[in-house]
Formats: sequence, C-alpha cells, structure tokens
Amino acid sequence: MHGLRRRRRGPLVLAGLATVVLAASTAPTAAAKPRPADPLQRQVEAIHDTGAVGVHAEVTSPDARDSAYAGTAAMNTRRPMPRDGRFRIGSATKTFTATVALQLVGEGQMSLEDTAEQWLPGVVRGNGNDGSQITVRQLLQHTSGIPDVGPQIPALTSADGYRAERFRTYTPEELVRLAMRHPPKFSPGTDWSYSNTNYTLAAMIIHKVTGRSWAREVKDRIIRPLGLRDTSTPGVFPSIPGPHAQGYAAFGTDTGIDVTELNASMAVGSGSIISTVHDLNRFYAALLGGRLLAPTQLDEMTTTMPAPELGVRYGLGLAEIPLPCGGSYFGHRGELLGYVTWGGATRDGTRTAVVYVTSDGGQDTQQVMITLMGQELCRARSLALQP
Repeated sequence: MHGLRRRRRGPLVLAGLATVVLAASTAPTAAAKPRPADPLQRQVEAIHDTGAVGVHAEVTSPDARDSAYAGTAAMNTRRPMPRDGRFRIGSATKTFTATVALQLVGEGQMSLEDTAEQWLPGVVRGNGNDGSQITVRQLLQHTSGIPDVGPQIPALTSADGYRAERFRTYTPEELVRLAMRHPPKFSPGTDWSYSNTNYTLAAMIIHKVTGRSWAREVKDRIIRPLGLRDTSTPGVFPSIPGPHAQGYAAFGTDTGIDVTELNASMAVGSGSIISTVHDLNRFYAALLGGRLLAPTQLDEMTTTMPAPELGVRYGLGLAEIPLPCGGSYFGHRGELLGYVTWGGATRDGTRTAVVYVTSDGGQDTQQVMITLMGQELCRARSLALQP
C-alpha cells in the first residue's frame, strides 16, 4: 500500500514521494486548514516562517497527488495564491537543456565528446579560454572552467541594476563575449565549478546542430510531448503569463522589492523557463521514468561526480541529492530573481517532489526546503513499503 490519500484541489497539500513543489500562496482560511498532523502542511508552514512571502508544495506518486500552501501571493495583501500558479524555474531549466542535448546525442546528431569549437568556431576564445579543449560533456557537467556570466548582469546583482535593465535584451553571443573577458577558473576537465555560461553555450550548440532555436527544440521535444500546458520559454517577454504570485528580491539588503517583471534573455538555456509545480512533477517523472531519454543517455545524465560548491553530486544537468533515509534522488535547484525552487524524483521516476518560494531563499529557507524534499520522498518510500 502507498498510503497516499487523495485530496480535493485547493490551498491544501499534495503529499507523496513522487514530486514536492513549494510555491507562493496565501494562508488558507480556518475552515480550509488541513489537519495539524498533515506533515506536508507543517513543512510548508515552516518554510514560510523563515521569511518567504509565499510557499507552495506538491508531491505526487502514481496513485496520489497532494499539495500545500502558506503565505500570500503578494506582499502586504491577503490575496491567495493561484492554483497551479506559474513561476520562473531558474536553473531547473538546465535539466531541460541537457535533456535536449542528450536526445541529439542519442540520435547521432552530435557527441558528448564534440568540442565547443567544432560547433561554435571562434566563440569560446580569449583570455585563456579555448573552445577546442572543451567538450559538450564538460559544458553540461560544469567541468569546463568557463567563467560564469551571471555576476556581470546588472539586473541580477542590485536593485538599481534591476530597475535600469530589467527589460534589456541579451543575445547568447553577447553573454558569451561578456564571460570571455575573464580567464578560465581551471583547465577543462580538472575541476568542477557552476557556470551559467556553460548552458548558454549548450543552447547555442543545440541551435547550430538542429538549425532551430533552443526554445523551439525544448517545446517540440519536451513541452508538447508531455502536455506541459503551463510551461513556456518566454524569450524576451518580461511578464509571467497566466496566474502567478509576485516575486521579491532583496539584493543583500533588508528590504525586498517586486522583481516579477524581467526580460530573462540573459538566462536562455540556463534559467529562463516558466512552469508550475505540477508541470515540473510531470517532467521529472517522465525524465527519470525513461520517457525522454534512451537508457544509455539517461545513464550518462545520472552518472555523477562531486560538486563541492553545491554540496551534492552532479551529472549532466541533474544533481544527485542524498536522502535522510538512505539512497538519493535526482533533481535541481532553481533561482531567478524572486523565485526559488527545489524539485526532483526518485531514481525510477515513480515519486516526485517540487518546492518553490517567492523570495530570495536565504540559508534558513533553503535548508527547510531541502528538509521538505528529503522527508517527503522518504515518507512516501516508507508508505510504499508497508504491507
């Protein structure tokens, strides 16, 4: 028996191991409050108590779906969170990009051992950066040594920069040129360091291999086949379409500002996708369940190495995170101005969890989000093992 009960949809909780998603929401009314014993609701409220404006979590398994909400959809209001509200998933986008790249590898259109120079002549060059020494595998694995362009984007680094440049459009080529102003962090393949530039380059390679944009390939290969109706690649459009909560960022200060509007072109391939917790659950279940990649390519994606910066192991666009009950799950953290998410699935994809908050997601918030993921995935496992 899985022991996962179905609940009516609403500002409650979807409890299950398959997927946990935390997203901004308003506190439910007294009549709608789940029983205090509900562990998912308790964890969502604990995340809200760390200072998040809103939180939403969803957990799914083959026979159940449960969700929970805490907080509000906008600061200083009582406006409830929209059901299945949309948000920027940030670096969880990298798993989509890696999936498309690995599909192309499986189709024989490219190889993980191809170099950046082979597909993008002259692009990775300057200040010691050399695309002829960097493979596609190293880009997806963050072992290329290429410097991260993120800190050079004013809209992401200060309130003044955000106000001045939130509608600015970047091209992928421009982003790579900004990164090439700096020397590599290490020789390719000798160390590990997280760099959004790796995935900008991966998106450019996907475009070069297929003759179609990264966004089009993600839509045709992942979004449409899985029926992810609330997932989109917004391009330069700065608003979040459909129901959503407001996002807030403090930029290292004590005061958060509304950063919901953002032209996310600086994050193409690395962090620009908009989705919902439910769609992310379906994506992780399909990916780990073998519906998007052939076994050889899925093995490549889930073969991990230490990623000291993150405190986890990392494969190709997918992290391996230890579970408190033993074993591990696969997923990815995501953050892009005002929205922070954790999501993932068990190795076989049968149980998933996603969590998102509408705030910067400081250390305390992050820790409770990680705790929620671990406890929910472990709890579902223990229920599944009951006779």
